[in-house]
Amino acid sequence: MQQFEFKKTAIEGLIEVTPFNADDIRGCFTKDYSKEIFEANGIKYDLAEIFYTTSHKGVIRALHFQREKQQPKLVRCIYGHVYDVVVDLRKDSPTYKKWLGFDLVGDLHNEILVPAGCAHGYLVLEEHSIVSYKCSEKFYGEYDGGIKWDDPDIQVKWPLEKVGGIDQVILAPKDQNLPTLKEFIAEYGAF
Repeated sequence: MQQFEFKKTAIEGLIEVTPFNADDIRGCFTKDYSKEIFEANGIKYDLAEIFYTTSHKGVIRALHFQREKQQPKLVRCIYGHVYDVVVDLRKDSPTYKKWLGFDLVGDLHNEILVPAGCAHGYLVLEEHSIVSYKCSEKFYGEYDGGIKWDDPDIQVKWPLEKVGGIDQVILAPKDQNLPTLKEFIAEYGAF
């Protein structure tokens, strides 16, 4: 039986979470969020909405965020495997423009808590991977924003070799047309 564990990262407020998990002959039982347990560990986090995505191998869901009413989110791959990336876009942060990557694997039940002011995206490494987002702010389409997955100033090192190279990357038109961070700041300003 695995109890909750919380591990701070180099980006302030970005936390790796190992949820409660109990395995037995039937399979497993996982509790990936508990307001009481989070608060007992100094983490104030209230749920507003929950989303799920199902994606094919090679999909990159690019570096997204809300420009206003930012959406902190608890992210977990519940089936499959994704390489998850978080970029700190808080201009006053000591880790501004720093990115961190995490292997989120369904069978490991691991998750990350992404703070407000950070961009989030992932590369799908296994066919039909399912990711859950437990958001502490509701989604506002009018504030939906993002930056290019391959922004030259951020330089995320995506493990593209695990999907057969850059030619196998699948991007939605929305993600193909995202601005660079410089273009975004020129239009909207920094966080």
